Amino acid sequence: MSLYRSFATVGSLTMVSRVLGFVRDILIAAVLGTGAVADAFFVAFRIPNLFRRVFAEGAFNAAFVPLFSKRLEGEGMSAARRFAEEALALLFATLLVLTALAEIAMPWLMYLIAWGFADTPEKFDLAVLLSRIAFPYLLCMSLVALLSGVLNALGRFAVAAAAPILLNVVLISVMVGVAWAGFGNTPEAGIALSWGVAAAGLLQLVVLGLWARRFGMGLRLRRPRYTASVHRLVCLGLPGVAAASVTQLNIFIGGLIASFQDSAVSWLYYADRIYQLPLGLVGIAIGVVLLPDLSRKLRSGDDAAALASQNRSLELSLLLTLPAAVALAVVPEPIIRVLFERGAFSASDTAATVAALAWFAAGLPAFVLIKVFSPGFFARENTLTPMYYAVASVVVNVAGSLALFPSLGHVGIAIATTAAGWVNALLLAGTLFRQGNFAFDATFRRRAIPIVVSSAVMGLALWGADTALAPWFAPSNGLFVQVAALGGLVLGGLLVYAAAAQLSGATHLPSLLRGMTRGG
Repeated sequence: MSLYRSFATVGSLTMVSRVLGFVRDILIAAVLGTGAVADAFFVAFRIPNLFRRVFAEGAFNAAFVPLFSKRLEGEGMSAARRFAEEALALLFATLLVLTALAEIAMPWLMYLIAWGFADTPEKFDLAVLLSRIAFPYLLCMSLVALLSGVLNALGRFAVAAAAPILLNVVLISVMVGVAWAGFGNTPEAGIALSWGVAAAGLLQLVVLGLWARRFGMGLRLRRPRYTASVHRLVCLGLPGVAAASVTQLNIFIGGLIASFQDSAVSWLYYADRIYQLPLGLVGIAIGVVLLPDLSRKLRSGDDAAALASQNRSLELSLLLTLPAAVALAVVPEPIIRVLFERGAFSASDTAATVAALAWFAAGLPAFVLIKVFSPGFFARENTLTPMYYAVASVVVNVAGSLALFPSLGHVGIAIATTAAGWVNALLLAGTLFRQGNFAFDATFRRRAIPIVVSSAVMGLALWGADTALAPWFAPSNGLFVQVAALGGLVLGGLLVYAAAAQLSGATHLPSLLRGMTRGG
């Protein structure tokens, strides 16, 4: 399977998941709005999701995949399976202890996660309850992340990419049931959603376990042993915790500070959900595919092919991400209004969410570039350097949030998160260049400026179209008219960008489409 086709496979399945995620969030916005129950649920969901990314996607995708690929290429399936089982034993034992401690210490942990909730005892107690219900999701999803790493290293990207769809299907079903039962904006709705999160984690674990077995990687749960292989995994994994999960850590810190402003946690959540769509389609897809691809090519000594993979990944990420960032910055209001403004989600909530989204959009290219450049370090079994840069970006985020929050509120947190993303991306890129591990090839140099120009042309077209279509976005027109107007705006922007990119030489669309669909 070609690099572009692998990107397309992961990206398309991620798109399905994110679209269902939007349906889920539309239902949550309509039923819960941005009140105390919504804030409590979002915090409860963030805790296991953050730790999942820190202990699983961060440490294990950065450290596990290169080590697993080394054994797979050099020693065969049996040795790779044994290493995966050793890693599974370590991860399961560690997270089982962590889950038990977190369940006991959740009231104290909540002071760390959402200190501002302490001023409202009802909200604080509800957040503790919902977090205890949802926290086992961490255990299931961390094991899912390890199984995903195994499948990705085998080149089986589709199953792992499709797993998050199950979470959204379960939560959509729960929200439909909540709305039908008439719970509305009540603690019972939050409790039902939290149980849905836990159930979805277990379901994904079972599905990926069965698929891994189908591809010859059925893993047995061994007694944990600290072998030389496990020691190497830990040495690489601990720095990878900070390096690969920095974006989520910055968002988490922002949420902690936002808890001191009513509804700010929810505004940031909804804005985050919008820009996570292009980040998931492009950044996550590239990160998932590029790491095992680079690991294999560097292991075989094919440095030229590795450099070509990095350049094509960078080119594709800018081709798809830059116009998305421009669109979210130019027309954030109709997007938020059409998707969320109904039921308990008011016009003032739209305005507050739009302000955060516009600043998150400015950081979108940086968040994707982190996904592009980080594998250049991880594939070389270097997780220390990205860790140092991750720490630097966290410092920027914390300092910026604390400095801007008193005057700008939740918008200051979005600005600080974006600044931190750019600091991290530029440090990663600069080091790869300086060490001779990356350089722009002739194809990228030829296409970079046309990509920027095409995005600017699309931005001007969207601005004009938004002005013309503004009356159609009013909630009084009804959902069908609003969706039709937004669909026309999005489709028009895509057509303008595609035409500009083809005419300017930013890309050759027929060749790109052939590469994504035929594996060429």
